[in-house]
Amino acid sequence: MLAAARGGVRRLGLIDPDPVELSNLARQVIYRESDLGKLKVDAAAERLSRRSPELEIERFPFALEAANAARIVGGFGFIVDATDSPAVKFLINDVCVAVRIPFIYGGVLGMVGQAMTVIPGRTACLRCLFENPPDETEIASCREAGIIGPVAGAIGLLQGAEAARWARGAALRFAGTIITYDGAHGARSRAAAVRARDGCICGASRAGVTIAAGPRA
Repeated sequence: MLAAARGGVRRLGLIDPDPVELSNLARQVIYRESDLGKLKVDAAAERLSRRSPELEIERFPFALEAANAARIVGGFGFIVDATDSPAVKFLINDVCVAVRIPFIYGGVLGMVGQAMTVIPGRTACLRCLFENPPDETEIASCREAGIIGPVAGAIGLLQGAEAARWARGAALRFAGTIITYDGAHGARSRAAAVRARDGCICGASRAGVTIAAGPRA
């Protein structure tokens, strides 16, 4: 959020049903101890507004679900996936593909994080990589591995910078490419092209991998 606002994004939508908890402070730098108990969208909006008074912020203090996702996603031009729920990640992917809104996926597990921009119909989507969400056993294992704050911060910076590029109408750097950041081995990162999967709902295999510029905000 902070990186997107600093980069020139002028309108943000924040969606989250939860209040700020103590465990959030280690990996979500926008919050402070004084925010504990406040709704995350309210605390984040207040801090962003102080830093960037010209920023237009819309708050959605509820969960993203199948019943409301198309309406909310369709109201914006670029989506940042900052959730830790695999089911919601796939919901974002499927709705963005359906309504043709570009988005950037982000995921963190332990000391490793990943990010990839999806341009629906042009570049590989999340289901090209994984096809289906993980089962409950895998999700439980991921929760045990946890999330390391600085790694989450690094992925958030990549995502915010990509949102800012979209707002400026610049080329989307991570379209068709997955970036893997490894905080356990000297903070190394690597990029790999992702091929669209034949038969995937995104239909990108018929177009091939394309790096494209987003529309101007």
